[in-house]
Amino acid sequence: MHSDIDRAAYKEGLRVGAPTWFGVAAWGLVVGVAMIKAGLTLTQALGMTLIVFAGSAQLAALPLIAAQAPVWVIFATALVVNLRFVIFSAILAPHFSHLPWRTRAWLGFLTGDISVGLFMQRYPEFGEEKGKLAYLKALIFPNWGAWQIGSVIGILLGSQVPTRWGLGFAGTLAILCITLPLIAGRAALLGVAVAGAVAVLAFGLPYKLGLLLAVLLGMGSAMWLEEKLEVRASAAAKEAA
Repeated sequence: MHSDIDRAAYKEGLRVGAPTWFGVAAWGLVVGVAMIKAGLTLTQALGMTLIVFAGSAQLAALPLIAAQAPVWVIFATALVVNLRFVIFSAILAPHFSHLPWRTRAWLGFLTGDISVGLFMQRYPEFGEEKGKLAYLKALIFPNWGAWQIGSVIGILLGSQVPTRWGLGFAGTLAILCITLPLIAGRAALLGVAVAGAVAVLAFGLPYKLGLLLAVLLGMGSAMWLEEKLEVRASAAAKEAA
């Protein structure tokens, strides 16, 4: 019975995640082209996409690599840009704390932004429920595969794609098409609005710290409004009773 539940959850995860695969591949293609344009060799670019698996961190690190910045600056910049994954880990940890740490480590490595958003839409509560792991795997495996396919194609074609084609803008549009459907409810809308405004206003901060600030304030504002709405709904329910 448990395997039947897992199979059903896996199929559901594939169905939910399928619309995002093209956008993820397009984003990977953009990053693959950028790595070659930044001067990385074929081996270096392939190694980076397989080991790092984080488009925003890769794009943040590439100008520093091209400028021959110190290694610690490159690593620190990538770390700061990717600190949002600490938040993602905190969100997912209660769901999978029972798993061995090795399993949690490779699941965390393969989990991306979109996968977290889709998973939390399906499982917003921390209660025990069968099929969670299968659902997460159905989200992260194809997501990782789509990214790698797009990135490798971008790496191989990087030297052949003219800059005037504007692939960077096309990749941004693809990510927007994936992200916008995930904005469900007033709390999520507020979080996106705050994060977007902060990202623009703090664009000039060094080491891409504006992105981290935008993520933290966006998440904080969304959680604050969600809590306020829950308190209001609870009060209304008590009055109705």
